[in-house]
Amino acid sequence: MNKYALQFLAYFCFVALSDCRSGDVPSPLVLKRDTTTSMYAYFDEKGNKVLGDYYAAYTDTITEYGIVADPGFVLIDKTGKHIYNIYPLDNGPDYTSEGTYRIIENGKIGYVDSLTSEVLIQPKFDCAYPFENGKAKVSVNCRTVKAFPGDEHSTWESKEWFYVDKTGKVVR
Repeated sequence: MNKYALQFLAYFCFVALSDCRSGDVPSPLVLKRDTTTSMYAYFDEKGNKVLGDYYAAYTDTITEYGIVADPGFVLIDKTGKHIYNIYPLDNGPDYTSEGTYRIIENGKIGYVDSLTSEVLIQPKFDCAYPFENGKAKVSVNCRTVKAFPGDEHSTWESKEWFYVDKTGKVVR
């Protein structure tokens, strides 16, 4: 083997070993039912309970973020910190639509990227529908109306609906 081939081989081994250092890739937390509390909890690879006692959990494995009921529907990080509240829909967290879901803060609705969990549009709408065909129907002046007293279902009414794209820009 010549000198250059040995240098290349040594460099290749150095790079390969550098990428194999322990701790570079965070260990995921896995959802299980805690046998002591009968609630949902997240455990590390050694079986230690790291986060838990949630009434419901919607993410089976947390690598960075997860969705749990604590109270309401919230996005948490690996330490259990609440990042934001997810808009409630049909007794669960909002559904993903076109790569987004809705969040709620102080009664206002915004949008988040469902893959990265990054906020796309800060909560500022009183009413906001899921994205459809690249735009969402929203209003900053609307009200919630029940079909009849005691009904669990409601609708939104507004005379000032408009559409926004995923950057929050008003579109037709």
